Amino acid sequence: MLCLVLIGICALFLAFSGAFIYTRMQSELPPLRLPNIFIFNTIILLGSSATMAWATRSYKQDNTRNYQRALWATIALSCVFMVMQYVGWQQLFNQNILINSDNSASYLYIISGMHFAHVIAGLPFLGLFLYKAYKKMKEPVSVLVYFSDPEKRLKLRLLTVYWHFLDALWVYLVLFFWINYLLR
Repeated sequence: MLCLVLIGICALFLAFSGAFIYTRMQSELPPLRLPNIFIFNTIILLGSSATMAWATRSYKQDNTRNYQRALWATIALSCVFMVMQYVGWQQLFNQNILINSDNSASYLYIISGMHFAHVIAGLPFLGLFLYKAYKKMKEPVSVLVYFSDPEKRLKLRLLTVYWHFLDALWVYLVLFFWINYLLR
């Protein structure tokens, strides 16, 4: 099921990428320069990918405290990303690159906004894992049961794949817009 979701998300972003290139070439629009904060956001998301990997490793090692810390760190980095993405959009506004400036700007806002929405969609699942990590990991027996549950392990693996996918997608988008800026 997750595979179909990821394929659908890929198709969506590839379609918008293709439409961006087509529109830019047909309309001979000038290239858009991304604010540098988009690069900083890439580093933040790569950090959230690392903390998600840390959470998975901690889960497999039955390390409750590190598992909880890693989930907190992933949520915190995701929230920092969202705040910084808002700052990035503000920087675009300050450069008079508005969503209705031209089609290239519209695509930039739509594509980055869709990625933003997918990050928001993942946060409740991270929060649920964190909630269960605190609620069900209070005594040694419940910790053992929690860590040995194959269903929870599968769900964590699926969430981890989704999170790494979003991070890789962001790297692709930043590179895509950067290369489009270089190709005048």
